[in-house]
Amino acid sequence: MAGLYGNGVELTEKMLDFLWGRQKVTLSNISNNDTPGYKSRYITFEEELQTRIQKASQTGRPRTSVSQAIDSARVRVHTTRNESTRLDGNNVDMDQEQVDLVRNAYEYQYMLSSINNDFKRLQNAAKAF
Repeated sequence: MAGLYGNGVELTEKMLDFLWGRQKVTLSNISNNDTPGYKSRYITFEEELQTRIQKASQTGRPRTSVSQAIDSARVRVHTTRNESTRLDGNNVDMDQEQVDLVRNAYEYQYMLSSINNDFKRLQNAAKAF
């Protein structure tokens, strides 16, 4: 598929995986809202991906290197260590978690729409032959 769309489809797939993981972490935080001592978690991905792609773009074979950079980027789960105002030590901020949940759902939908549009363009181009 990289021949038709460059690295676009591969990057979209990776972003969908990341967004799915972020959704799971957010839902885990929400479900542990009443768990004493629970510390909220979050994941990062964008910064690592951006750094890897920038480094890969500077090589002699950027298309292959960028593809490898996309493939090797990994999601990292972190635990929030900020202080809790609650007596039970739980630091989940339900307002923030709900905002993250909605934002993530919109981003996921946008990425699905993007990849669907790519495949529709390919399908329309194939019909012309």
